[in-house]
Amino acid sequence: MAIQSRRSSVWPRYLNPTYYLRRPRRLLILFAFFVCTTFFLWDRHNLVLHHEETVGKLARENDKLQHSLKDLTKMLEEKGEVLPQELISQEQEMSDTISSEEGLAGVDEDPVAAERRNKIKDAMLHAWTCYEKYAWGFDELKPQSKTGVNQFAGLGATIVDSLDTLFIMGLQKQFIKARDWVAENLDFNKHVETSVFETTIRVLGGLLSAYDLSGEPMFLRKAQEIADRLMPAWESPSGIPYNIINLATGHASNPSWSGGQSILADLGTEQVELIALTQRTGVPHYKEKAEKVIKQLRKVFPNDGLLSYYVNPDSGQPSYGKVTFGAMGDSFYEYLLKVWILGNKTEVVKHYREMWDQSIDGMMKSLVQKTSNPPIYTYLAERSGNQLIHKMDELACFTPGMLVLGTDGASPQKAKEYLDLAEELANTCYNMYMSTHSKLAGESYNFNNGGMEVGVSWNILRPETIESLMYLWRKTGNKKYRDWGWNIFQAFEAQSRTSTGYVGLRNVHTGEKDDMMQSFFLAETLKYLYLLFSPSTVVPLDEWVFNTEAHPVRIKTRMNEPIALEDDLEKTKITNALLPLERRPGWKGK
Repeated sequence: MAIQSRRSSVWPRYLNPTYYLRRPRRLLILFAFFVCTTFFLWDRHNLVLHHEETVGKLARENDKLQHSLKDLTKMLEEKGEVLPQELISQEQEMSDTISSEEGLAGVDEDPVAAERRNKIKDAMLHAWTCYEKYAWGFDELKPQSKTGVNQFAGLGATIVDSLDTLFIMGLQKQFIKARDWVAENLDFNKHVETSVFETTIRVLGGLLSAYDLSGEPMFLRKAQEIADRLMPAWESPSGIPYNIINLATGHASNPSWSGGQSILADLGTEQVELIALTQRTGVPHYKEKAEKVIKQLRKVFPNDGLLSYYVNPDSGQPSYGKVTFGAMGDSFYEYLLKVWILGNKTEVVKHYREMWDQSIDGMMKSLVQKTSNPPIYTYLAERSGNQLIHKMDELACFTPGMLVLGTDGASPQKAKEYLDLAEELANTCYNMYMSTHSKLAGESYNFNNGGMEVGVSWNILRPETIESLMYLWRKTGNKKYRDWGWNIFQAFEAQSRTSTGYVGLRNVHTGEKDDMMQSFFLAETLKYLYLLFSPSTVVPLDEWVFNTEAHPVRIKTRMNEPIALEDDLEKTKITNALLPLERRPGWKGK
């Protein structure tokens, strides 16, 4: 009994601190045990934290190796030789092992958000698969006709526009096929006139984003090649770019319907892409061309910061035209803020922020209006001369998201004003959708007799409202913004989804369908929906800035503007050496 009693008291004795204080050696052993255990657990914790990053890097390396292997296979086939079966097996095994099918989002703690995100990913896969089947290589798909159409010089706009969406969603197989098409088939030597603006935001922006996300050098080479073909558009007397260019000849002009004037949204929406290209290649003239435009506009900038949407390319002076945050004016104001963010908000880019602050103050004083009858809607009017036009485009629904971005760097009072206005405008934009029979928004709305009614009644799958909901969700964490986005997505599924893709509506009241799947539906609408239901660590806003086509570009600090680092110059030499002679910067010919 005495032995049993002694054994039963062993563990309480070991748990008593005085036991170890009287036995220093055992106390030292216990301390060493706890230290080793702590280091072991901390090491495991770090391994878990870095696991996704490591897998992502391996996936990108695998993509590069697969592409190299494909090139090798093609070269051997031309020589009548065959790639060893062992290499083929190893390549397939690596592809199967490294999978990113969950996308960058990883695991979400919110099961509802994860389920909705997967539904949106399924929608992207449906849109992409239909494009592959019926319109591969064309700019866009006409789902009801089951054919492709070229509206952007035949540059495969849907493919290039979709690269980063496929990557972010983890659609690896589809991304690799798109990447290979860009590498092997994307040809810019097109004897056709095309929009400098659309080519910049869709093609140049899409290639830069794909480069920043994947690390694939080919995308940067292609980005520089298309930028070189766009450069003649800036050869105006004032440096204000023309809006149309022939990619083969370099002949630049403005559309006849603009009376020879350049368009504000077009000339002010290339700065993010061209500055980012200079940052990545070390070639300064891309940035110089883009920033010369802003220098000219600063000279003629009005006190309220609101420019009319026509600018004379000869004089650099604002011409006639409306002041609007809708079509033809919108993204100029967006890029003033985003160039500041792209440069990491340093002194070098401070003047962009100052111009943006001036414009937003002018907007809030003269364009922000409210309806007089319940429900009360806040909206952005347009201005012609001194007269207000009580009309707001759905395009202007990017403004709430822009205001959210602008809260960072503003005084506490201004930040509150920006966020309050963003929430009021977002409510209006959401109700543009919910007020129609189809639950999809019209292209524009009139605010007459104290209420809101559809102006132009078509819907072409635009992303702007969803874009703002994503920014508001990330800023406030208010669940209603996710619910609003989900309601809009369900309306797209009910009204726009067909067995052959997604279409817009000719009339949001009747639900009559059109025959076009816009490339920005894949580039922007579905991407912003996916990000709305993803953790904020997916494409974090302190590391990335989205161009106006929703292509994320990595933020790079601008300090003292060095021309180029030595390794940047070396990369530039390599890149230029791969271009045809006539496309190399500075080549004059004989």
